[in-house]
Amino acid sequence: MIEYEGRVFRPPSEAYSLIVQATIGCSHNKCTFCDMYKEKRFRVRRLEEVKADFDAARAQYRSVSRIFLADGDALMCRPEQLVEILRYIRKRFPECERVTSYGSPASILVKKQEELNELHALGLEMVYLGLESGSDEVLRRVKKGETVAEIVRAGQMVRDAGMKLSVTAIAGLGSTELSEEHAVQTAKALSAMHPEYIGLLTLLFDLPTPLMQDWQEGRFYLMTPVEIAAETLVLLENIDSEGSVFRANHASNYVNLAGTLNRDREAMCGRLRAALEGKVKFRGEAFRAR
Repeated sequence: MIEYEGRVFRPPSEAYSLIVQATIGCSHNKCTFCDMYKEKRFRVRRLEEVKADFDAARAQYRSVSRIFLADGDALMCRPEQLVEILRYIRKRFPECERVTSYGSPASILVKKQEELNELHALGLEMVYLGLESGSDEVLRRVKKGETVAEIVRAGQMVRDAGMKLSVTAIAGLGSTELSEEHAVQTAKALSAMHPEYIGLLTLLFDLPTPLMQDWQEGRFYLMTPVEIAAETLVLLENIDSEGSVFRANHASNYVNLAGTLNRDREAMCGRLRAALEGKVKFRGEAFRAR
């Protein structure tokens, strides 16, 4: 039987992937907006444990086309351990079409470019990277732990290795005080990374987090649907990332957006303007989810 410790988190596009924990938890685990992995103490799993999970999966599943290496920062494994994991996947799952993972900026930047190149050559096809905001002040306030320049450099290293890059940002994270800076600078950071995929979520409070407590105690203002739409419009008007697939169709978003930049930018901007004019309905709070 495959062992899995704690709650399962994975990108929406990995819904049908085999998920195996190479690490437990998140190596940073201090972001004030995030409730993921809080019950876990970060550690890198022993290679033998990871291989045992793959052996169990091989015995259970006839065909595995996709594999997601969990938890929040599998790339924090030493390069030689990741190499062994990827080689073992090739051995046990020759039919596997792609292997993906979350990657923190720290786990990427600590590696040499040649090491990332090797990981891609062995089958690591895509890395999911959280930008959250292109504003250093917003990142400082939410205790992201990295600067915008560091996150952008990490994303560029992933792309230079030949891997696909999927980057997420969070609308409303700077509140109204930093809304314009958050939107404009996030657009610039995304443009500099030029990822294959961009996912825009909207800040939502569900389970307790430090930022949720700030909101409850009046120290943080949670933006309204209209304010979020206006902020997103500014972001789209300032982004230049030709060919990037843009999605804001997560359950947290008030207005669903989907298109390819820069081709569909004006259509998405038009949908936001229509929402601001009351011609497109916002998703109700009862239907929003993380």
